[in-house]
Amino acid sequence: MQQATDFRDESRALAAILEPLSDKEFAAVTQFKGWSINDVIGHLHMFNVAADLTLKDGDLFVAFFGRIAKGMAAGQSLLETQYPFLDGLTGRALFETWRDGAEQTAENYAKADPKLRLKWAGPEMSARSAITARQMETWAHGQEVFDLLGVVRKDTDRIKNVVHLGVSTFGWSFINRAQKVPEPAPFIELTAPSGVVWTWNEPQSDNAVHGQAVEFAQVVTQVRAIADTSLRLTGNTAKSWMEIAQCFAGPPETPPAKGVRFTMV
Repeated sequence: MQQATDFRDESRALAAILEPLSDKEFAAVTQFKGWSINDVIGHLHMFNVAADLTLKDGDLFVAFFGRIAKGMAAGQSLLETQYPFLDGLTGRALFETWRDGAEQTAENYAKADPKLRLKWAGPEMSARSAITARQMETWAHGQEVFDLLGVVRKDTDRIKNVVHLGVSTFGWSFINRAQKVPEPAPFIELTAPSGVVWTWNEPQSDNAVHGQAVEFAQVVTQVRAIADTSLRLTGNTAKSWMEIAQCFAGPPETPPAKGVRFTMV
């Protein structure tokens, strides 16, 4: 399954910039909600473990996620629910545990039937969608680490998986906010890192999104404000969507304000 390879490569790209860090440097705070690098890697590790469990046995996943859901129902943030799971694991020990676990997750999904239905926090999804979601989260949460360390990421065409997820969740972005889904969905024309042009939906001159695939991915994952990109939006539907786009599950999240997320020098 190509998506499993893409997830592995995404994890390795993040691991490469984390490798030189000391234990102390993992405590540095990112631009994302005050999360430290430790918090980011702990979050990615916890849900990689969850993805492995649901692939192995749906009941194991239900028990695992049930503890997370119980904590959130009691008023804990998603971040706080990972602390009991990590049990004090931080710094390089956490990094190595996440890195090795990501490699195993990629290997497990590479052997899986892409159409296998898996339990998750929301509706069931296919194994292909599950590992694509892991790539998306790794890429999106990796952005705050790249930004903090002042590294400009060299994206590849595997970003198409994240872009496709963003296009596919057009309706979800509105439904999640109890808004009526406008029709039709905008025409999407994006240039890949390789220079290839990708398109989605029917061509429409008055309802479209044009620009760089990486910037589109940054907006739908909410790691950049739409105002901080060069995306060209035509029509009210495209504009209203890009203002609230959210390709990940969970309650509605407010995208970052202009100038709040950037690569630090």
